[in-house]
Amino acid sequence: MLNNAILELLENDAKMSAEQIASSLGMKVEDVSAAIEEFEDKDIIAGYKTLIDWEKVGDDGVTALIEIKVVPQHGLGFERIAERMSQYSEVESVYLMSGAYDIAVTVSGKSLREVACFVSEKIAPLEYVTSTATHFVLKKFKDKGVMYTNTQKGQERGCAF
Repeated sequence: MLNNAILELLENDAKMSAEQIASSLGMKVEDVSAAIEEFEDKDIIAGYKTLIDWEKVGDDGVTALIEIKVVPQHGLGFERIAERMSQYSEVESVYLMSGAYDIAVTVSGKSLREVACFVSEKIAPLEYVTSTATHFVLKKFKDKGVMYTNTQKGQERGCAF
């Protein structure tokens, strides 16, 4: 299906122009542009984001995955809880999970302490949260389909510490 092919190309490289996509798929530029506009209007394309290797620009920030067990709110399930978690600027993503915990949240901060304070001051005290477990990312090898390597030295990154 050509619509899926357009979406896959954009997912892999959001900088591709309608002309490049049309050429790649043997389509008319006008048809590709119209399809992209429709995808945006229907929120099929939820947004465009650039993936930055912050370590290469000297940012020593941290990322954490927080596992959260909750008591679902009557009549609302996990929706209201997920919406509440999503409101925090530190939160990058919120997922409803199967398994040992209910919600997974990824958080970014400037330091381990900042993330720990976020969890202990904003997440853990919520009345429906029964427990949390925080896992800090020590090293990224691949993120959102993009391999992270140190191309300047021709080798993988060193340890995070």
